Amino acid sequence: MPLYTLHASPGSCAFAPHIVLEEIGAPYRLELMSPGHPETQSPQFRRLNPKGRIPVLIADDFLLTEAPAILLHLGLSEPDLGLMPPDHGSIVRVVEWTNWLSGTVHAVAVRMVWKAEYFLPDVSLHAPLAEQGRAHLRSAFALIEAKLQDRAYALGDHYSVVDPYLLVFFRWGNRMHIDMRHDYPAWTAHAQRLERREAVQRALAQEAISLWE
Repeated sequence: MPLYTLHASPGSCAFAPHIVLEEIGAPYRLELMSPGHPETQSPQFRRLNPKGRIPVLIADDFLLTEAPAILLHLGLSEPDLGLMPPDHGSIVRVVEWTNWLSGTVHAVAVRMVWKAEYFLPDVSLHAPLAEQGRAHLRSAFALIEAKLQDRAYALGDHYSVVDPYLLVFFRWGNRMHIDMRHDYPAWTAHAQRLERREAVQRALAQEAISLWE
């Protein structure tokens, strides 16, 4: 198993790959940036990842960006653990989940709330844009809640790389002062289930964050 380096920031979307590194027992170094990760805009980091984004996973001459791709890579690297299910039907569901979380929920709705300047330079328009982002988030969160009503994990009864990714958005909901416990009880139960996992506890401790803050 290679020695990985994960470039991350406390509580960012890199938290999900961090958990999976702990789950698979891979040797790794965690390169933590500041909250908000302004270091991603530095020339040094841009040479590493011209997109100026985390997470970045490195091993030897291998470099991979984008949380969904990193999650798939890590899950496939230890097939016996079952974090990436072996059957075609489940694999495409993993891709469906992670693409939607990354491309719609994060890149659009979350960014509208926290990074309104990315869309509009006019500061006077940031508040209504953020409010619209919250509406998109509530719609997405309602879909997640509905999916988790009748299952323990995102794919059913089996824990996969999707579940740590869901934990990122659950924590972000709390940070946005959404009443996650009251509004999303099934998702809250899912988060509590994950919080009991040793890999999750280790990742939380290393990043010095809480799911409930």
